[in-house]
Amino acid sequence: MIVILGPTACGKTKLATTLASVLDGEIISADSRQVYRGMDIGTGKDLSDYQADGKNIPYHLIDIVDPGYEFSLFDFQEHFYQSYKDVVQRKKMPILCGGTGLYIESILKSYSLLKVPENEILRSELESKELMDLVELLKTYRKVHNTTDIVDKRRLIRAIEIEKYSLEHPEAKKEFPKIKSLVFGINPGREIVRKRITNRLNQRLQEGMVEEVQQLIKSGVSHDTLEFYGLEYKFISQFLQEKISFEEMKLRLNIAIHQFAKRQMTFFRRMEKNDIRIHWIDPQISLEEQIQFILSFAKNQL
Repeated sequence: MIVILGPTACGKTKLATTLASVLDGEIISADSRQVYRGMDIGTGKDLSDYQADGKNIPYHLIDIVDPGYEFSLFDFQEHFYQSYKDVVQRKKMPILCGGTGLYIESILKSYSLLKVPENEILRSELESKELMDLVELLKTYRKVHNTTDIVDKRRLIRAIEIEKYSLEHPEAKKEFPKIKSLVFGINPGREIVRKRITNRLNQRLQEGMVEEVQQLIKSGVSHDTLEFYGLEYKFISQFLQEKISFEEMKLRLNIAIHQFAKRQMTFFRRMEKNDIRIHWIDPQISLEEQIQFILSFAKNQL
């Protein structure tokens, strides 16, 4: 398998689809929000990018669940392996592409996970606790690497719920096979990413991102759920509730996406410390040269 990773707005999808065209491959998405139907502009699905050299490039794990469903890391693993087997059985090249580092690492490191049911009694007990008390409780189970788990109470409670269940049911863990993979990263640099994020935000607002969130609310998605999805959905939800102005929403969202891109790169660097070799592609070279760079490795190692 080939993996293409990088921060938001770095050009991952374009590179992955062009590569898929060359290698007769298919894309398996590693994006924690693009799994949701109806969340298109805000998650940057850019489905028009899934075309290369006049061909439609098949993709997987996009638009597979409805908003409101708590799509977990376990869910991602299960869907990934189903898609991976399907792609390989048809003798196509699987290309895992995305920016959700935890999803990618769970495959490369063959995380042993289990499906954790909701524990309403535990959730009720935890709901009354302060955020920092919950953080300390989570730390009694494991080290905290994923910062999104400790800034959102709902995510924090779910993380504790998973850790508690895992400790109590070690026999339920599911083993997944190791996949031989080549990992490539794109990092155009902070300043370039910052400019792309700002320009892309303006474009998406013009394309109807606020109206997309309004439609989600009309379809029954709660503001609490939108807060849970973060970034675009969180701040636009606050704007629609008249908690903040349009300009404040735009400013705070822009800053939040920049911070998110920085956290993504921090996670990728941690992956490297965990012995995942990432071949970083020179951002200054052309798309054609990027493809040749990848092919030079793939010819010798896959």
